Amino acid sequence: MVLSILFIKLIVKYAHKLDLYDVPNERSHHCSITPSGAGIGFISALFFSFVVFEFSFVQEYWYIFVSIAIVFAMGVYDDRHAVSARLKFIAIFLAVFLLWINDCSIYTFGTWYGHELVIPSVFALLFSLFALSGFTNALNLIDGIDGLSASVSIVILTFFAFLGFEYHSDIIVLLSTFTIASLIGFLFLNWHPAKIFMGDSGSLTIGFIICVLAVLSLEYVHPVALVYLMALPLLDTLMVMLRRMKSGKSPFSPDKTHIHHMLVKCFETNVPQTVGFLVVLQIVFSAIGYMILDSINKNGGTNLPVFALLGFIFIFILFYMVFAKINTRQLLIDTQEDEKVKSVSL
Repeated sequence: MVLSILFIKLIVKYAHKLDLYDVPNERSHHCSITPSGAGIGFISALFFSFVVFEFSFVQEYWYIFVSIAIVFAMGVYDDRHAVSARLKFIAIFLAVFLLWINDCSIYTFGTWYGHELVIPSVFALLFSLFALSGFTNALNLIDGIDGLSASVSIVILTFFAFLGFEYHSDIIVLLSTFTIASLIGFLFLNWHPAKIFMGDSGSLTIGFIICVLAVLSLEYVHPVALVYLMALPLLDTLMVMLRRMKSGKSPFSPDKTHIHHMLVKCFETNVPQTVGFLVVLQIVFSAIGYMILDSINKNGGTNLPVFALLGFIFIFILFYMVFAKINTRQLLIDTQEDEKVKSVSL
């Protein structure tokens, strides 16, 4: 944590020389130019900690650390230059491919009614690419207000750490806890009003680390439980993409219809309250996921995964309907305010 703070402060100090700044745009919640690229600091602190204190794990799981390094390097480059979606995809593909050839991929959909749905090798690569790139970008998309992405990630990583302790997986415990420590250091400087932003070097890499932990956890838990453990970024991304497609836009076009954008207005631009609400929401989802995996593993319930999946679909539909109403209401308020401004100017 201390190392993370020191590295990030160096980024803040030399941000002007490194050209690591975030300039406000129409989607931003900050009003001034702010240093970015804190991920360079806290991910470097993460790697440094592993090399110094747990080098045996770096040697044993070298392919995991190299794959994380590939995504990190792409994120660092993206913080300084505009990286195309194609180049990002290539980097994530290389990282996922490295994991796959070392038997670290999504190889199963879990056991349903007593039968395990095993994914054939090549399709495991394709599905792993789809799932890992999807969640990596989902976490990147919630990095829209001070402290949100780091706080939500800490919650998710904490539950993975518990899972690692319960099933005696040292790599899950260490990767989770070391990443949490690095993020806590970052959060001291990113809490509202932020002194520095995470940048793609941070958000993409943290998203990928969470994906790796999820893949490693498949040995112990049902995939449907993992969906709950990682629910908030998934729900937000699915909801936003569906709304964009429904309105005839590209699902990848940027806008201000993410959950945090709407809640900030509901909380009258109180960023800490918005982050607190979403963190509590993620804690609830992760707790549900943990209870599901515990129940499946201990009681062997054959119907529970089905009910859990249906429950997640119901939650998604509920989220979509509630936030669609909030979005419509806020658009109406914004329109009325614009009309008032025009009438005053006339």
